[in-house]
Amino acid sequence: MSVRVVMLTGPAISSRFMYNGLKEDVNIVQVIREVPVPMKTIMKNRAKKLGWFNVLGQIAFGKLILPILRTFSKDQKEKVIQKLGLSDAEISPAILKDVSSVNAQETIDILKEINPDVVIVNGCRILSKKVLSAVNAVFINTHEGITPRYRGIHGGYWALVNQDLENCGVTVHLVDKGVDTGGILYQARIQPEKKDNFTTYPYYQTAAGIPLMKQAVMDVENNSIQIKQPVLESQIWYHPTIWQYLWNFLTKGIK
Repeated sequence: MSVRVVMLTGPAISSRFMYNGLKEDVNIVQVIREVPVPMKTIMKNRAKKLGWFNVLGQIAFGKLILPILRTFSKDQKEKVIQKLGLSDAEISPAILKDVSSVNAQETIDILKEINPDVVIVNGCRILSKKVLSAVNAVFINTHEGITPRYRGIHGGYWALVNQDLENCGVTVHLVDKGVDTGGILYQARIQPEKKDNFTTYPYYQTAAGIPLMKQAVMDVENNSIQIKQPVLESQIWYHPTIWQYLWNFLTKGIK
């Protein structure tokens, strides 16, 4: 493809999966990677929306449940990565630029200098209006959930909890100022195995999203982007609390 692409990412493994899945077919000229948002900042902002009771439950899930899931799913993770053909190889240093934030002035300056046709967003914080208007590019995101029903995070997990297998999947969409509210370009469903859990569901979503992102970039090149009208109700989801996770595991068997 001839369109010039910049990626805005965070340090998560999903960004490396996406980069390695695209690099052979997409002209990625720069990857701008931000440092993680401090957890203290995330918790404070989340508490304003959800209250400290729920946030403390989320922290307990992260401290007590996630380490157990990660320990007991190491083999399954490797099997899933191999099965799905994903690669977590490091991003080429030649095109990688680390910044304090994707919303920093440094990021805006880089975007203006490159003036890309497409900006692929993956695993970073919500983009500011200033960034979205910095260049005349199409901003595209891969969201781990079927929008608009599963906006927010862990859309695959929550779909399984709701026994909503038809809407357990991934969305590639345009980026706007909202949270996963941009125009829908493509969606795909996933089918995790019984051995999978909270930590491996996103691998299936990223793997299913890579070919969709390639197609979206090709649509930009061919000037053929078509936005699909949403037919589902809109809802935003957050990290499960420790009691939510345990209840869903004990009553529904969702790991």
